[in-house]
Amino acid sequence: MRHFGHISPAVRARLFHQEPCDFGADSAARTLAAALGATLYSPATRPRLADDVLKQAARGVVSMVLCLEDSIDDAEVADAEANIVRQLVDLDARGVEVPLLFVRVRAPEQIPDLVGRLGQAGRLLSGFVLPKFTEERGVPFLEALATAEADNGRRLFAMPVLESPELLHLETRTEALTGIARTVDKYRDRVLALRLGVTDFCSAYGLRRSPDMTAYDVRIVTSVIADVVNVLGRSDGTGFTITGPVWEYFRSQERMFKPQLRRSPFLEGRAEELRTALIEHDLDGLLREIELDRANGLLGKTCIHPSHVLPVHALSVVSHEEFSDAQDILRPERGGGGVLRSAYTNKMNEVKPHRAWAERTLLRAEVFGVAKEDVGFVELLAAGLTD
Repeated sequence: MRHFGHISPAVRARLFHQEPCDFGADSAARTLAAALGATLYSPATRPRLADDVLKQAARGVVSMVLCLEDSIDDAEVADAEANIVRQLVDLDARGVEVPLLFVRVRAPEQIPDLVGRLGQAGRLLSGFVLPKFTEERGVPFLEALATAEADNGRRLFAMPVLESPELLHLETRTEALTGIARTVDKYRDRVLALRLGVTDFCSAYGLRRSPDMTAYDVRIVTSVIADVVNVLGRSDGTGFTITGPVWEYFRSQERMFKPQLRRSPFLEGRAEELRTALIEHDLDGLLREIELDRANGLLGKTCIHPSHVLPVHALSVVSHEEFSDAQDILRPERGGGGVLRSAYTNKMNEVKPHRAWAERTLLRAEVFGVAKEDVGFVELLAAGLTD
């Protein structure tokens, strides 16, 4: 699979200076962590879950979570487990390519139980999402994952969700973060990425951000994100990929990108069709939050609605200017440091301070591609929606 693989090669050739790479469930963990993109959550109770997975894959989704936790009622868990088994066995029998699939469980014992019940269809699973992760609660999940991996004979990843009150409350945050850091470091080979549960953080104080606000406008949430990145997202080799929080809204409004759509060179004769597709919901807050995610060290995003996927991916593509700067900074002859004017002649690139940024940018370029010099977010989003 690849990002933007659902659009035609001819359109990709018009959009990309460097196209996104191919990857799959067996790719290197570093590649998969960067490539998660918009991870779409789906309740495990959906009766046509197998068809839903394939439908979303055809629309550009590359990672999905089948949820047995907060998205379903407590009384539905047993039926939801049986549905996951039934639907994944169905997918396996079809012999089709699927996105990276993860199951969000409630209890450690669900992990080896589900893997055992899936049998050969377990090959479709890339891993499990571990809720309310702390050192105390996380170790049993990770040990269960190791058991399931040995029984399955295939690599299985963990994606812990950082959402517990201990992490939120100031008096316990440092101890909680230190314990989480110890735990994920011990199981580093199995931890693909860390996910932020901002909805749970807000819930602890009876808060809910409006569609006009990002998670970063809620100061108590911002402080937690900053501390999580500080401890767990360092670029010195000890850090992990940390994904952005969920965006809850998908309301309808008659406004979005009209001026840009009219100017786009790819949209001639199709402006009305594209305008209708793009204004199905208000993306302004989501777009701001995606930009702030990356500015604060996060990559990828938890999504609960399919309409959020393409904006996340379109804004994850590396611009030609970013790519040019990153390449200049990492040239072998620059190993000794120094300062140089960017090829775009609009900034100074400092080789040593900007090296970690450049390395992260080239990894993102590998999995999401590099846009051509005259291609921006609107063109990428429009091509993904309409091709």
